[in-house]
Amino acid sequence: MGKIIAVVNQKGGVGKTTTVVNLAAALVEQEHKILIVDLDPQGNATSGCGILKNQVNATIYDVFVNNEVIKNVIKQATHEKIDVVPSNMNLAGTEVELVNTKQREFVLKKELDTLREAYDYIFIDCPPAVNILTINALTASDSVLIPMQCEYYALEGLSQLVQTIGLVKKNTNSKLVLEGILFTMYDGRTNLSIQVVKEVQNHFSSITYETKITRSVRLSEAPSFGMSCINYDSKSKGAEQYRQLAMEFIERNQ
Repeated sequence: MGKIIAVVNQKGGVGKTTTVVNLAAALVEQEHKILIVDLDPQGNATSGCGILKNQVNATIYDVFVNNEVIKNVIKQATHEKIDVVPSNMNLAGTEVELVNTKQREFVLKKELDTLREAYDYIFIDCPPAVNILTINALTASDSVLIPMQCEYYALEGLSQLVQTIGLVKKNTNSKLVLEGILFTMYDGRTNLSIQVVKEVQNHFSSITYETKITRSVRLSEAPSFGMSCINYDSKSKGAEQYRQLAMEFIERNQ
């Protein structure tokens, strides 16, 4: 029975998509069967897996708006054994189009539940906002993974996000739990990074990952080649850090 994990942060540019693609690739190396659901209208996870987002016949948008069966829109990443439900800018109007849909928070859950048997882990790459797409992701998921940049404003964002997760637990998904908090763009030479980590660990020590993702040129370059860093430069620091994260992730989920 597959586990569904929403990768969420309402702030953009914190490494959500980088984490989804690279953690998925690291888990595939460990023989796990992985699906990525791209729920961001920018479609970065789609293109980061080498899929041309404007040339696909159907996307997650069609699942939400045109009653398409999710199984029918799955594509395979170009360079690795990862299945992907693609996204593109069509998704941006979903909020308005779902206004009159009954139980609109449960659209994604109903579809993903049909795929649980086929995968070990399903990762949902959420948009950088708390909107109907994010609520759908949280309602469909078993747990939430929060990539978090080591900066002051991230702390404010984290407390808002935890409140949102609390509301979802109360209203649409009582079983939702925090999978973990991952520090990204970490720089151990700066006081700010060290202070942010300390502050978060004071409140969430049991779920912060030991592995921290530092800034890396290779991690930034890989998406433009439509592949994970693990495939692009297997021996790079970024690839090794995501492998470490995958081991920690597997250990927690045994």
